Amino acid sequence: MNEKLSYIKPSGIRRFFDIIERVKDVISLGVGEPDFQVDWVIREEAIYCIEKGYTNYTSNQGLIELREEISKNIKKNYNIYYDPETEIMITCGVSQALDIALRTILNYGDEIIIPEPCYVAYKPLAILAYANPVVIKTHEENNFKIDLDHLRKLITPRTKAIIINYPNNPTGKSYSKNELKELAEIAEEYDLYIISDEIYDKLTYNGKHIPVAKFIKDRVVYLNGFSKSFAMTGFRIGYVCCNEKILKNMLKIHQYSMLCAPTISQYAAIEALRNEEKILGRILPEYKARRNYVYKRLIEMGFKTILPDGAFYIFPKIENLNVDAEKFSEELLFKKHVAVVPGNAFGDDYIKYIRISYANNMEKLKIAMDKIEEYVKELSVLKI
Repeated sequence: MNEKLSYIKPSGIRRFFDIIERVKDVISLGVGEPDFQVDWVIREEAIYCIEKGYTNYTSNQGLIELREEISKNIKKNYNIYYDPETEIMITCGVSQALDIALRTILNYGDEIIIPEPCYVAYKPLAILAYANPVVIKTHEENNFKIDLDHLRKLITPRTKAIIINYPNNPTGKSYSKNELKELAEIAEEYDLYIISDEIYDKLTYNGKHIPVAKFIKDRVVYLNGFSKSFAMTGFRIGYVCCNEKILKNMLKIHQYSMLCAPTISQYAAIEALRNEEKILGRILPEYKARRNYVYKRLIEMGFKTILPDGAFYIFPKIENLNVDAEKFSEELLFKKHVAVVPGNAFGDDYIKYIRISYANNMEKLKIAMDKIEEYVKELSVLKI
């Protein structure tokens, strides 16, 4: 076996959902998957592609029509231009894009700085790329954002890159223009790449999302996709935008490991972008209403938590209970049939947090929050 596998733990999320399978009638506030049906115009395009027999391979880099739509979309939304011929590649979701980005830019023993709490794949994929992940902890007191002074202290001659994700999974927090600008200046000063996972960019509630590439485009590997904003999780469509030199080398890995992203999904993604305004106009207000409701209920229960800026997660602290996150999550599941994710799935130090996904309809959210409140009261140790 690859010796690096011994350093990798099974996904904390997947482990917990193996437990969920043993319980019937569960309301899941755990999986990071939109509950909305894929918009009919997208499904119709996928059906049309099957009927017309559009089932062959595409270019390894992806359909040029889709790359052109992505280029136009980024230009329209953020006034950043990526050349669809040389700076955009279609991948099988953002996870694949992240994997090949890490394998492209990292050499054996390079260090990559990863803020925690974070998406569960970041550290394992860095290890599989034979790099050394260097964790920088973020804290509730700083809105779970990177302390840039601390970041500077972690940079060594071996540091090659930093991963950022915003709006963040699991906290829902994002970064301001000034914070991103300062981060870009650090990357320039220390000759670092920034791998920026912005899969939740379109699910931003307050103000406008700002890509870090706005300030330092050539050093950024920009990752995005269709799973979250368009609920197209099973279509497995993501994309990477970066400078031509990096993309050429990423393409070498992609063409030998994946060939190309699913053809039908690529055509469906074109239709998603062409109908973005209508689709987001339907789902974004609903997500915001759910966020406000869940936040209000948690505060009323006595939890300490921060209002998310985007995505569809909230990360309440349970330190005022006499249980850790794993016990809380398991008892809530078995006693109340509500699933949340223990915070230590996103970093070992977050055992006193849980992640709640509000990607569920309001009716189920109300039932789930009532059951959480019942469970908390049964513990009889909540310190108000």
